[in-house]
Amino acid sequence: MKNLTLIIWLAVLAGAFAFLWYKGYLLRLTAYVRATREELKRCNWPDRQELRESTIVVMISVALLGVFTAVADFGISAVVNLINTLK
Repeated sequence: MKNLTLIIWLAVLAGAFAFLWYKGYLLRLTAYVRATREELKRCNWPDRQELRESTIVVMISVALLGVFTAVADFGISAVVNLINTLK
């Protein structure tokens, strides 16, 4: 039973591979991967110091945004509670 299931799955995969080959999708995928590799070779990657500095900037920004969100949430909920008590 397990061998039959394995054979069926292999046949399905072979059929899918043949279909993709026939339609030319595999050639397009190969060209896409090749172009992506070439583009990544031309990229300027940050060194360790730049990466550390950028990480610190992001962490500070996230912390400030979190504090702002908490303060805004607290303020809005205080206003809503005040309005509800006045009713």
